[in-house]
Amino acid sequence: MENRSTDELLIYAQGVTARLSYIINELFPKALLTDSREKFLSYTGVRINYSVEKLGDGLWIVPHGLLYQTDIHQQIPECFEWEGMCVFFKTGGDIPFDIFSAAFYLLSRYEEYLPYTPDKYGRYGHSNSIAYKENFLQQPLINFWMQALEAQMQQQFANSTFNIQHSKFLFVPTYDVDIAYAYRHQPLWKNVLGFYRDLFLGKTEQVIERGNVYSGRKADPFDTFSWLDALHEKYSLTPIYFFLTILKRGPYDKNISASSKALQKLYHSLSKKYMTGLHPSWQSGTDEWLLDKEKDTLQCIIQKPVAMSRNHYLRFTIPLTYRRLEVAGITDDYSMAYGTINGFRASYALPFSWYDLERETSTRLTIHPFCFMEANSFFEQGYTAEQACEEIQYYHDVVKKVEGEMITLFHNHFLTEQPQWAAWRKMYADFLQKNFPASHSISI
Repeated sequence: MENRSTDELLIYAQGVTARLSYIINELFPKALLTDSREKFLSYTGVRINYSVEKLGDGLWIVPHGLLYQTDIHQQIPECFEWEGMCVFFKTGGDIPFDIFSAAFYLLSRYEEYLPYTPDKYGRYGHSNSIAYKENFLQQPLINFWMQALEAQMQQQFANSTFNIQHSKFLFVPTYDVDIAYAYRHQPLWKNVLGFYRDLFLGKTEQVIERGNVYSGRKADPFDTFSWLDALHEKYSLTPIYFFLTILKRGPYDKNISASSKALQKLYHSLSKKYMTGLHPSWQSGTDEWLLDKEKDTLQCIIQKPVAMSRNHYLRFTIPLTYRRLEVAGITDDYSMAYGTINGFRASYALPFSWYDLERETSTRLTIHPFCFMEANSFFEQGYTAEQACEEIQYYHDVVKKVEGEMITLFHNHFLTEQPQWAAWRKMYADFLQKNFPASHSISI
C-alpha cells in the first residue's frame, strides 16, 4: 500500500509492550515508538504523547490500561459518543478515549476469547459482539476513528503535511466454489435419486432441467464461470476463487469429490487466470488432519502453492483455527466476517496482522476482512435482490469513503439464470456496471 505521509510521526509511551507495538504498527506502520521522554520533548515533528501526564504540545492520549495488561479477562466497554461516533474506554487527554486500546480490543477480537453463546453452527455468534450490541456492526469504525484523529492532528500541527491515510480504495471480488456443478459430473446415483425425488415432490421444472443438462442439451446451471470471466474482463477486476476440495462427502461438504477429473480441470483452468485459495471443508474443523491433506490435494490439482484460505461456512475459532492455518503454511485468510449477518466483524476495512492474544505476539498471518456475502442477505437477513443491491452499494460507498479494501463474497451457484436466482445475477452485474468503468465492450 502507498504511504502518503511526509512528516514522520513519533509516539511516546511510558512503557512499550507487545500489545502497544502491535496496534501502533497496524494503525501507523511508519511511526516511531519510543519510551524516551527526552527524545519526545526534543522532537519538533508530529507527535503523540501516550501517557498519563501531559508532555509538551504533542497530541495527548491517556492510556486506559488494556495495552499494559498481559492476561485476558472480562472487559466492560462503556460506550459514548465522540465526533458523532461510538467510542469506548473513556479517559482524558485531547481526545476523550483511548483509541489505541479500543482499536486493539476490536482488531485482536478480544471478545472472542471470552465465554460466549455460539450460533447454531457452533461459531462465535454476532449477537455477542459489542459492534452488534452498540449498533456499529455496519461501520468500519476504526477507519472512522483514524480519520477523525487525522483531522485533529492536522489542526494541532497546522504547519505539517502529515497524513495518516496509507491506502487507496480497492475492490476485491471473491467467490467460494462450494458446489461446482448442480447435475453435470455428479455421480450417476445422485442424479438418479435426485430425479425421482424431484418427480415425487412435483418439482417439474427441476426434473426437466436435470434431464436437459444430463443429456447435454443445456449447460449446467451452476457453471457460471464463463459469465464471471466476461465480467472480470469487462471491468478489469482481479478476483480470488476459493475452492472446496473435499476428500470425503459430508452434510455440509457437498461438492464433487476432489478426485473428479472435471473438477480438477475447472480448478486448474481458473487458477491459471486468477488468484486462488483453499476453502477448508467443514469436516476439517473437526478432523484436523484434513486441512493439510486438502491443501496438498489442491496444490497438486492447480500445480501452484496455496497460501490463501477462507473457511467453509466461515467456521473458525480464535485462536485455534488461525494457529492451524499458520502451521499449514497459510499466510492470508479471508474468513473474517459473520455467516449470519453482513458487516465489519473486526470494525475495520483494511487487511491486518493477526495478534495471538493468548501468546501475546503478533503473527505473520494476514487477515482480510470482508463485509458483504449474498448468502447472508438472502438466507439470514431475508432480503430481496433489490434490497441486497442497496446493501452492497452502501458497503461500497462507506469503504470507499475511508479508502479501505472492499471484499465481497459470492457463490457461483447464486449467480445462475434459474428463475429463483436470476434477479441476484442481475443485481451483481448492475452493481459492477454502476461502480466500475468498463474497459471492454463485452456482452454479458
